[in-house]
Amino acid sequence: MINVTLPDGNSRSYEVGVSSMDIAKSISEGLARKVLAAEINGEVWDLTRPLTGDCTFKLLTWDDNLGKNTFWHSSAHLMAEAIESMYPGVKFWVGPPLDNGFYYDIDLGDASITEEDLAKIEAKMVELAKQNNAFERTEISKAEAVTYFTEKQDEYKLDLLSGLEDGNITFYKQGNFTDLCRGPHIPSTGHIKAIKLTNIAGAYWKGDEKNKQLTRLYGVTFPDKKQLDAHLEMLEEAKKRDHRKLGKEMSIYTMNDDIGAGLILWMPNGTIIIEELEKLAKETEEAAGYKRVVTPHIAKENLYLTSGHLPYYADSMYPPMELDGTKYYLKAMNCPHHHKIFDAEPKSYRDMPYRIAEYGTCYRYEQSGELFGLMRVRCLHMNDAHIYCSKEQFAEEFRAVNDMYLKYFKIFGIEKYVMRLSLHDPEKLGQKYVNEPELWLETEELVRNVLIETGVPFVEVKGEGAFYGPKIDVQIWSAIGREFTLATNQVDFAQPRSFKLSFNNKDNEPEIPLIIHRAPLGTHERFIGFLIEHYAGKFPLWLAPLQVKILPISDKFMDYAVSVRNELRANGIRVEIDDRGEKIGRKIRDTELAKVPYMFVIGEKEMNEGAVSLRIQGKGDQGSVNVKELIAQMKLDILNRVS
Repeated sequence: MINVTLPDGNSRSYEVGVSSMDIAKSISEGLARKVLAAEINGEVWDLTRPLTGDCTFKLLTWDDNLGKNTFWHSSAHLMAEAIESMYPGVKFWVGPPLDNGFYYDIDLGDASITEEDLAKIEAKMVELAKQNNAFERTEISKAEAVTYFTEKQDEYKLDLLSGLEDGNITFYKQGNFTDLCRGPHIPSTGHIKAIKLTNIAGAYWKGDEKNKQLTRLYGVTFPDKKQLDAHLEMLEEAKKRDHRKLGKEMSIYTMNDDIGAGLILWMPNGTIIIEELEKLAKETEEAAGYKRVVTPHIAKENLYLTSGHLPYYADSMYPPMELDGTKYYLKAMNCPHHHKIFDAEPKSYRDMPYRIAEYGTCYRYEQSGELFGLMRVRCLHMNDAHIYCSKEQFAEEFRAVNDMYLKYFKIFGIEKYVMRLSLHDPEKLGQKYVNEPELWLETEELVRNVLIETGVPFVEVKGEGAFYGPKIDVQIWSAIGREFTLATNQVDFAQPRSFKLSFNNKDNEPEIPLIIHRAPLGTHERFIGFLIEHYAGKFPLWLAPLQVKILPISDKFMDYAVSVRNELRANGIRVEIDDRGEKIGRKIRDTELAKVPYMFVIGEKEMNEGAVSLRIQGKGDQGSVNVKELIAQMKLDILNRVS
């Protein structure tokens, strides 16, 4: 018999070899009809795999992210089956699930897929899904797998096999389609009820532009049509809010081939947003006891060897510059520089916790195929800080960082969020993670306890920690439900040792600090991209590049318009006058389209009364308002960052 521990902590005993589906049926036949996969000891398994030992156990449905992930992975295989049946001889590279759907990279040979073909492929997928074919898992030797794909002359799967160890290779089959895959998959294709193929793109094999370009086909599927329709509505709204489209229309940022891909040029409007965010961060951090620092954009190779970044992140760093026999790297992260600032002067327990912050500029060589507007760039400006503290101070400091996140969420109207606690993988110690098993467990428990105590929603994810310690990825959702990774909050027990950092404790003995890496506003690039989409470009008054547009009905009122503008500017409010010879209706429409929060319409009545006719973005006409009273209220709203 084996003991299976359920999520509520209760255990049940079953015969060795029982499947997760058997257990689901023993709990509820209704649940068994909805379940998609199972989480066994933190890993997702097919429902049909036999359990051979004691384990923790959780059934996954569509309501679980891991359930959706499995559903979309299986949908990628269904799409591949449809394509293979329609385009004989095609070859497939990889077909992973995404946050919202899936894709598959395909070598079509001499064939091609156009937008017009998508409906035909969808129809074939629907036909195959209705066959309700089971996803069958087969363990296979590496030699057998190599023989199979050699006979098919499939260089892509042979390349994947070259990096796999014998004894860890599995095939999955559904219907007439067989693929090299580690899984897991849903029980059968019949679960897939609603299908939409969304996009065709080109993708270089392995992301290397020197390799052959493959066809990347994107899709999304759901258990029912109602959910698909809701998703497609959200996508249409997302197109309207696309930060790349609005960023250009609102003159927030631009890019230029002569500068380089992934290198953002911030326009005056974007720079205003940056400065407002920096002002918010500086005020918040000063109140929380942070000290500001500035560090250079390059450093010697040895700094990144000491930190451990070069061995782990060399592929994401720009190649070195060599001067006088010394290699220098563009800064890819701020932390090693901050550690040197901490170490520049002796520290005692009276100096702890020691908090330093910087909007540091970093450079990371993202692959060209991964660059995406403001979300994936090569030059980024990070709201970075490092807290050096004793183990006894850790819980309070980590809690304070979480409180800072919550404050920002309230300011920006972020209502849905979750903290992803990323843990290490014990099997990859010394490879992907610093080989300190006891410290890993200790620091992970410290972080977990703080999250539990503060009541912050969080999930745990194995194998996604930073190389030097556990981290929290902050996932937020925009106003239309799109998910974004805002920032990370990391615990570091390794670099203090690497840099030989210490402070004298109360017993006047050297003690190694813990380090908290935190960046609540992430980078300017990613966060502004999120805000553009979150607000649909309609920024709140305090953050808007242009806060007020004055619209005189005719030139007769221009002198009064100028006096109002000057009074607004004297009070620190960003304002312009629309002095075009257009009718007032046209001026109002154009200002609405420009997404300016406040419009001051000025005519004879307003001039005589020292007032303006106020229009607010999204709220329309507010009537006549005294200028001085309005300015006082606006200043208060800007000061309090009212959304």
